[in-house]
Amino acid sequence: MSVNVEQLYREHGHVALRRARRLLEDEDQAMEAVHQVFLSLVERPSQYRGRSAFTTWLYSATTHYCLNQLRNRRTRRSLLANRQGSNSVAVPDQQGPDGETAVMIKDLLARLPDTLAQVAVLYCIDEMTHDEIATVMGCSRRKVGKLVERLRNHHLVKELR
Repeated sequence: MSVNVEQLYREHGHVALRRARRLLEDEDQAMEAVHQVFLSLVERPSQYRGRSAFTTWLYSATTHYCLNQLRNRRTRRSLLANRQGSNSVAVPDQQGPDGETAVMIKDLLARLPDTLAQVAVLYCIDEMTHDEIATVMGCSRRKVGKLVERLRNHHLVKELR
């Protein structure tokens, strides 16, 4: 399938940027995420197979990229803390009344397995239905139900309760 990435970027880049902003909460990092997602499409156009709407693929690819960035941040903080001989992990700058909650959520997402982190974002943050999640993830509604149940029973989620 031939993909005109420049046209797709013009038509749908704002969707990916809005997604990245919501997950990363940083304009520069969000813009970098969008550029990386579209660059990966230039380098490997076969990623988008045309089995679903482009926006569905874009939403999923952007979510995956952002979750990986959050995971990488956590790993870097841990390495820096270990290098400094400290057991504590530096908390990123967060402002506002929900800063502590945002840090906890990002840390949880960074520690969950990829599939469960994606389900957590789509189900808990985006408040999507099982049908909508199945479309974005390219799986059955039944599998989504099982993943949501696994998420609820995951030891990291239980620790928050």
